[in-house]
Parts: sequence; C-alpha cells; structure tokens
Amino acid sequence: MSHFSESVRRSVRGSASSLRRVWVAAVVLAAGATLVTACGDDASSSADVVMLTHDSFSLPQSVLDSFRTDTGLNLKIVKSGDAGTLASTVSLTPGSPKADVVYGIDNTFASRPIDAGALESYSPPAAADGAVQFAVPDSNNELTAVDRGDVCLNIDNNWYASRRQQPPSSVRDLRNPTYAAQAALIDPSTSSPGMAFLLSTIGMFGNDWKSYWQDVIKGGAAIDSGWEIAYNQQFSAGEGKGPKPIVLSYASSPAATPGTSALLDGCFRQVEYVGILKGTKNITGARKAVDFMLSPAVQKALPASMYVYPVQEKTPLPDGWVQRAPLPQWTVSMPPKYVAENRESWLEQWRAAVGR
Repeated sequence: MSHFSESVRRSVRGSASSLRRVWVAAVVLAAGATLVTACGDDASSSADVVMLTHDSFSLPQSVLDSFRTDTGLNLKIVKSGDAGTLASTVSLTPGSPKADVVYGIDNTFASRPIDAGALESYSPPAAADGAVQFAVPDSNNELTAVDRGDVCLNIDNNWYASRRQQPPSSVRDLRNPTYAAQAALIDPSTSSPGMAFLLSTIGMFGNDWKSYWQDVIKGGAAIDSGWEIAYNQQFSAGEGKGPKPIVLSYASSPAATPGTSALLDGCFRQVEYVGILKGTKNITGARKAVDFMLSPAVQKALPASMYVYPVQEKTPLPDGWVQRAPLPQWTVSMPPKYVAENRESWLEQWRAAVGR
C-alpha cells in the first residue's frame, strides 16, 4: 500500500508527496524529536492515542472524530516521512516508543520492526473478515493489514488515441524501444513504488530481470527519483501534462485520472499495516486504534481518501472503481523476510544493470 510511500495516493488526493523510501538518519532523528513533543506527558496518555503514520495518511475529519465518539479517546496523528523512515524509527526504539500505534509500514519493510522486537502481538477480532488474508508470513500478529495498493504501469489512453497509436498491452512491451522511450519509471533505491516495480520484474522475469532493465534503459526510459516527479511532471495525464504516456503508478490511479488505465499483468501487491508499539503505556487505547483501522467507517473511507483498496471483505467501493480501477487478477508478492534479505543485493545489481 505506502505506502504504501511518497505515495501515489498523495498526489491523486491533490496533496504534495515525499519519497517513501529515502533512508536519511537526520530525518529519523528529527522525527524522534517531534514525537517526544507529540506524545506529551504520561498524564495525558490515557486520553490520547498517538498514531505514527507516513506523510500520505489522510482520512476525513468526521471519521477521525468517530474514534473519540466511540471510545472516548482522542486519536492524535503524527506524520513521520515515508514507510522506510517509519520502519527505521520504530525499529530503533523497541520498548521505548514515541507513540502508541504505527500505521503505514508496508510489506517490503515489515520484517524490520518485527525482527527488532518493536511491536506487540495483537489479533483484532475483525481481522477474520479479510485482513487475515494479508497477514505477514511467519509472524505473531505484530502487524495487521489495513489496505492494499498494487503497483502497476499506467497508460494515458487519450494520448495514444489522439495520435492513432497502439498503446502497450503488457509490461513486457517496454523491451520495445518505442515504448521504453515513452516510459517514466522510478528509482527503487529512493521510492516505494520504484522498489515494488523492481520486485515485480524479478518475480516476472526470474534470472532474466537484469537484461529486461538493460533493454528498457537502452530504449530510453526515464528513471525519476520519486512518484511525484514521474506522475505529476513526466506523465502526460498528470498535473504537469508531461511528455511520457507511460508511468509507474498504482492500479487504483485510473479511478482518479480519467482516460488512463493500468497494465495489470505485472503488478506488485503492496500491503500497509497497523501495529501496536511495544512498551506503550496505553495498551488498551492502542488496541482500540487497531480495531478502528479495520472498522467499516475507516475501510469505506480509504479508497476516496488515500486511493487504496480496503482489506475487509464486503467493503463498498466508490462509484466507478470496479470499472476504472479493477484489481489485478494476479500480482507478484514476496515474503517480507525474503525482500529484506535480498534488498541490498538486488539494488546493487539493478544499479549495475542500468548504469547508475
């Protein structure tokens, strides 16, 4: 989901986006200092539940207010960079949390805080209605799935129709220099969707994934540092009406951008989670916050607020989503531990393949 992430959902909502995978120690330290202030003293902890989130978090105020109505507690939102920064901040403070709950760590980073022992085990009753299907493999309920966002190539169909040209029909078509030169992709070392697409190509092409990237780069594909630049500046259907009719984004993006569609044959399933921080002094409030993220009110609000799919079954989607933003029938998915074990090696190989 990033989550999830500098995230596609941020710009689609009309808000600024930040890189969701930049690992900067200074940001982590600054986030920690901010959280100390945000948490306040122990006397207020029973009345407030502090939830640490990525910068892309957004829910209607009326939905957030319902948490107080239902529980008598105030949900305080503290934003702290991207999903990678969240995972780092949480993992560096096991047992001494600066918040009660964390939301927005995705499946490419999930193993980090779990292995660090920074999360409490909790299985909300409502998880049986859908979230359990996206549970972190080989975990002990430290994280509960909240939403999913499938990273896919997006196509500006209007651009191709106006030129009477045939758009690509598959991720594989980017090996054709004509389509490669029309694509705006994203650096996996600095971006959540960029990493997700790298994982997708590894899952799709196996040992041939490096030659795929070599073909794409040789054909003229652009590699941008983050989704904000790729979608809003490079993409021809984005805010900046750029020169590229192909962009890396999410399967849900066409729901907000008419005249576009997603190539659903090479998507990576990105899942965002909520978890209780070990050592919280408000364990009861923290559990209620986790329950809240699976509530019908939150799950129903997620698509329109953050352009992600809810994980709870039978959650209604906004009008037109089924037609404009269908879920992929098949996605690449990898266990978080497998991603963590191979991430740096894959990034090194990717840099060598694309000449960076």
